[in-house]
Order: sequence, then structure tokens, then C-alpha cells
Amino acid sequence: MPSSPSELSPSAPSRPSWAARLTEWLRHFWPAPLGIDGKERLRFVVGAVIGVLLTAWLSRWWAQGNVSGPWMVASLGASAVLVFGMPSSPLAQPWPVLGGSTLSALVGAVCSALISDKALAGAVAVGLAIALMVPLRCLHPPGGAMALYVVLTSGDGWHLAAFPVLFNVVLLLIAAVVYNGLTGRRYPHPQRVAPKAAASQGAFTASDVDAALAHYNQVLDVSRADLEGLLHLAGRAAFQRTLGELRCADIMSSPPYAVEAGVSLKEAWALMRLQQIKALPVVDAQRHVIGIVTVADFMRLANLDTHEGLGQRLRTLVMGRGGQPQTVGEIMSHPVQVARAGQHAMDLVPLFSQGGHHHIPIVDDVDHLVGIITQTDLVRTLASAVQAR
Repeated sequence: MPSSPSELSPSAPSRPSWAARLTEWLRHFWPAPLGIDGKERLRFVVGAVIGVLLTAWLSRWWAQGNVSGPWMVASLGASAVLVFGMPSSPLAQPWPVLGGSTLSALVGAVCSALISDKALAGAVAVGLAIALMVPLRCLHPPGGAMALYVVLTSGDGWHLAAFPVLFNVVLLLIAAVVYNGLTGRRYPHPQRVAPKAAASQGAFTASDVDAALAHYNQVLDVSRADLEGLLHLAGRAAFQRTLGELRCADIMSSPPYAVEAGVSLKEAWALMRLQQIKALPVVDAQRHVIGIVTVADFMRLANLDTHEGLGQRLRTLVMGRGGQPQTVGEIMSHPVQVARAGQHAMDLVPLFSQGGHHHIPIVDDVDHLVGIITQTDLVRTLASAVQAR
């Protein structure tokens, strides 16, 4: 009896229940771990304590007998979290901290003077501060708090912008530059990619990163240079994972054809034609690689200035006429790049792509020739690995 249509067609995937969707949504409120170890956490905490303490001491000392109002702003604690905990963040660099804080304080002073309703003045001050910080490249989250602080204090906002805001921020930045430098963190942190780094080889280019950022169209708390560096590291790790633990011994041709230096060019050429290979490692009596001879070596020494055909010129070379070299040792390339059988196959990629090599002899732990890898071998391996994934 034929099956019913409902039995023949695959059932549509059922939608998750409202409880499952709610649970998944609530999970978004639980953040991922920061990914820093205990040493970095201690560095972060100690730096914030030192920076805020020095700023407080010096600001209080300066205010004695000179200033009747506050001598420190609370938003400085938020700035300390950025400059000591995330010194590479674009939001924590000296200009955003200094310009964002001071500019926001001035915006708060203007809004406080022009708008009598503090609720409205505070909202407009925060919005206007953000609107100015973005194009001026000084976006600093505590700046929004600074604008609101000036509005709510009902004091002289113009003087507050100079003290304590500007005074506090300058002291904190001095402490951050010194402390981050002493603890191995670059501060200020480079935010731009150098031209050479932007043209580095990889699975993507700098223009690809720019296109992705333009498509994302959101503020990232990481510099563009650091982001590109992280993407390159991730790409390299993915490439390594694709190849797995593949070693040279896994892809080499073995046993390899090889000749000794005293072998005649006629014999070497005949062997290469018979086996349809383009290179022969040259070894000594102990099978140690002392050179390599390739088709290119034969072509290079053929007399290309004569009007004979290529075949006749090669015959003249291998037959040893007219004072031409007689043995492999006379035309071989040496020294020769070799690799270990236990090396990762990925180690050969720069040798082939940048070093100009086409054939790499493989040796064992005692330098005996055990195989050979060509560019074709490596490309075939990479294609198989990518296809398998």
C-alpha cells in the first residue's frame, strides 16, 4: 500500500516554545567571561587604585584654600576602568579621555545656562555631547556622565570644566601612561594600521576589513588595527586546524629518486624523463643532501643563443659536447633548502610561496634523504583538506 504524502515528505522543523525562546533571551543578560587571567586582573585593579588615589591626593591638595566646590568628579572612576583595564580601547586613548571629558563638561555648562528645566537640560547635554564627540574622534563614555554632572551641580560649569574636570583627567592620564608602560601595556595604543601591515598577505586584505566595518556600522570597543590583527590570527589558527597535525612525512613522495654528484648529465636527464619528474636531489655516499638538479638547471646551461631547436641544445648539453659540463655536480644548485620529516606541512607554505622553491627534499633526524615534496603535493593536500571540511 503506498505511503501517504505526509509520510513521504519530511516533517517541518517545529518552532521552539515560548518558554524556550524566553529562556534563550534571558541568557543574553548573562555576560561571557572577560578572558583575562589573574595576573592581568591584579594589574588592572592596582592601576585603578593608584591612578585614582594619586589624582585624589593631588586634586585635594590643589583645592585647599583655592576652591570652594568639589575637587574631584565621580565619573573619573569610569575613566580609570577604561585607561587601566582596557588601555588598547579607542575609547580609552588620551585624546578621547581628555577631549571627551572636557568638551562634555563645557556642553553641560552651556545647556545649564540656556535651559532652566534640569531634566531637559541634562538630556540635551548628554545628547549634544555625544553628537560632538563622535565627529571630533573623542568618544568617551564617562563624557556623557560629565555633561550630566555639570547640569545637576548647578554650579559654575565653566570653572568646573577647568577644575576639577580638566585637572583630574590630566593627572589620571599621566598616571595611566606611566603605569601602563611599566606593566608592559602600550599607552597610548596605536589605532591605525601601518601601510606595510595593511598589505600583508593573508586570507583577506585591509580593504576587506574596512568593508566589513562599514557593513557592521556600530561602534566597536577595539581599535581597527587590533581587530585586523585578531582576524589574521584567527585565520592562521583556522588554517592550522584545517591542516591538523599533518607532517611532511604524510605528504612526501617516498622513496625519492636521487643521484650522486658524479652521475653524468645524460643519465640524470634520462632518469628525469623516464620517471616524469622535474627535480633530482643530489646526495653523497651517506644519503646526505648536497644539492639539487632541476629541469631549470638544464635549460639555464643550454646554449640559448644558438639557432638550434631546444631539443638539439639539450642533446648537446647532456651528451657533453663542446666543453659543456659533464656531471650533475657541475650544474646542481647548492646549498639546498631541506625540511624534516617531522615538521608540520604548513611550515612549507612560506618556502613555496615566498622563497621561490618548487621542490624541497625531506630528511630524517640524521639528515638522510627520505622523500621530496613539490608545490603540487602541497596544493593537492591543501585542496583535499579544505574539501574535506
